[in-house]
Amino acid sequence: MGSVFKFLSAGLLFLLPQFLFSQNKEDFNFKFYGQVRADLFYNSRSNSETVDGLFYMYPKDHSYDAAGEDLNANPDGNFYTMYSRLGVDVAGPEIGNGITTSAKVEVDFRGGGTNYYMIRLRQAYFQLGFGKSSLLAGQTWHPFYGDVAPDILNLNMGAPFQPFSRAPQIRYMYVNRNFQLKATALWQSQYLSVGPSSDKPGTVSTQKSQSFIKNSCVPEMALSVDYKSNKWLVGAGIDMTSIVPRRQSEVGEGEIYKVKERITSVSAEAHVKYSGRNWRVAAKSVLGSNFTQASGVGGYGITRIDDKTGEQDYSPIRVSSTWLNVVYGNRWKPGIFLGYLKNLGAADDVCSVLGTGVGEGLDQLVSASAELTYNLPHWKFGVEYMASTAWYGAVMHDAKVGDCHSVTNHRVVFTALFQF
Repeated sequence: MGSVFKFLSAGLLFLLPQFLFSQNKEDFNFKFYGQVRADLFYNSRSNSETVDGLFYMYPKDHSYDAAGEDLNANPDGNFYTMYSRLGVDVAGPEIGNGITTSAKVEVDFRGGGTNYYMIRLRQAYFQLGFGKSSLLAGQTWHPFYGDVAPDILNLNMGAPFQPFSRAPQIRYMYVNRNFQLKATALWQSQYLSVGPSSDKPGTVSTQKSQSFIKNSCVPEMALSVDYKSNKWLVGAGIDMTSIVPRRQSEVGEGEIYKVKERITSVSAEAHVKYSGRNWRVAAKSVLGSNFTQASGVGGYGITRIDDKTGEQDYSPIRVSSTWLNVVYGNRWKPGIFLGYLKNLGAADDVCSVLGTGVGEGLDQLVSASAELTYNLPHWKFGVEYMASTAWYGAVMHDAKVGDCHSVTNHRVVFTALFQF
């Protein structure tokens, strides 16, 4: 795989100057597009979420005060337009003997952290076409998001059941009749892996950071294959992620040791979609192993700590998730979404767990929603109701969760969308 990417990189260095310095501007075609979107939502309790509740994940566990009152049993809601969007698709001049060129730049107003309503880069890439094959470099959707995603109003697009991430990547795609093969090397930018927030051994508090894959010097690798016919799309993919949690360990009072730590995990997915005249049916099943960089839950556990240096060994936590989405109609479009997630634990016994979701004692998650949208050219109006139940408990030695209890959130979303 490494030699293939070296060859492709060399080709890019040769072809890119010809693309950038083409003087005939009439050879470029620009297609501008965008949307103005407004979302009003309500939740019956506090939830694990981002973007101040717009990107919804699952209900939080009980958190009791001194009087025994649940601090998370509080409703919330808000109204936002930050997912309005602008983009441009560019078709460029051909290079040499029939090499096509294209590019995309897309932004929204999601911002980051608490700085919402600031411009954020969603996608930015260029692509070279060689007939049956193409080469893409830049930021776009993760291969596990792919061409099969739920058609729902919630902005999470089915996360954490559906992988959700846009990442910097180099992607080679080959198409032969109905078959499509993609080989991708990915890095991380806005959607990040989880790791320890301290150099002290046994730390269970976590953070999301680019440093874990940056220090790895090994990109995330993904391979996927699809079969496409007139109405059907069927495919599967596999992903390998290798990160470095720490490069040094602080033992005792200021004793610093250089450590060599790495955790490598493999995830897989399978998907299917049927698109008929009025029906759209889609489903996907994912076995994620430390797959937190794609808006999933999970993480990894510490299996061993060296007594002298504090160097740690790790075992990834495996999480299975499956969703089904059915939508009918054209102008009036009712739809349903069902999702199920289960913590399968780690392959080895762990002494502590780092992660999001499973690390906090999440065992299972079930979500079901029903929506109705009214669609006109350039316009969409819709309402969606979702009930989500999460089971929490005590994390056991194999990172599975036992002695569970459930909490439920009821969520309602109203959306108005103007597309141009």
